Amino acid sequence: MRFKTGLAAALAVTIAVLAPAAAQAAKPKYYVALGDSLSVGVQPNSSGASVETHKGYADQLLALKRRAIPGLRLYDLGCGGEDTASMLGTGPKTHCQYSADRRIGYGTTRKGSQIAAAEKFLREHRGQVAFVTIDIGANDVDSCAPGGNVNLTCLNAGVAAIKKNIPKISKRLRAAAGRSVTIVGMTLYDPFLSLYFDPSKRGVATLSVALSKQVNQSITDGHKRNGVTKVADVSTAFRTTDTSQVSYTGPLTHNQPQQIPRNVERICKLTWMCVPKPVGPNIHANASGYAVIANAFKPLV
Repeated sequence: MRFKTGLAAALAVTIAVLAPAAAQAAKPKYYVALGDSLSVGVQPNSSGASVETHKGYADQLLALKRRAIPGLRLYDLGCGGEDTASMLGTGPKTHCQYSADRRIGYGTTRKGSQIAAAEKFLREHRGQVAFVTIDIGANDVDSCAPGGNVNLTCLNAGVAAIKKNIPKISKRLRAAAGRSVTIVGMTLYDPFLSLYFDPSKRGVATLSVALSKQVNQSITDGHKRNGVTKVADVSTAFRTTDTSQVSYTGPLTHNQPQQIPRNVERICKLTWMCVPKPVGPNIHANASGYAVIANAFKPLV
């Protein structure tokens, strides 16, 4: 009896020691996605309306990383229309609404902010967050070429907003996540390259490459100097500066082969910018484009 009693006691101690570790191991691991419409996989539907899908880069990156992190869950707080100011809960835009650590939809009345929701989730799930991705800044400048004409005042204001707000976003995310969590930002592709097919606007397409470099440098600097030390180079993945000539056939070439710059061909292949109405033109990536973005993130997370 004494032997059995001793064995029972030993087992009880062992179970008590192992229980906390087992409970911790049982807790899910999260991939937290933050940002604008790209983070929620927005694409145009058959009538041309931009809608959220499950084919975005966050969904595809989740599938890629689940091989290394079984059971990984996606917690997506991204919101279409978000710019750097609205992410912080400032500025005139009020598209995105949040309650506590959840996105509750879209509306015209401001409610919560993406950064506050992210902070709450990250703080309450310390030890459970595998990594964080963030894409932001596109909506600060995408409206600055109406009708294919660059509005430099708008562009300068957008770049200034990026320089002002991304450092704040990065600092707050790092503070909420802790030092050990991987947080990765991203540069942007250049949808204005599609203007190449209009001879009267081809100069704008060429100029847009230099402008995108300026925007992407501001995004990269804002992140890397303020706690988010990794930035996925989506611009390079989309071959934004590659002007080597390649053959392309599509609606904008009347389905006839034409030699065009590689960067233009990539925009046509990876986004909806070269698709005719009613579906296009649309600045969002298609499923293949989102796959390119996911693979740009993959080695960094």
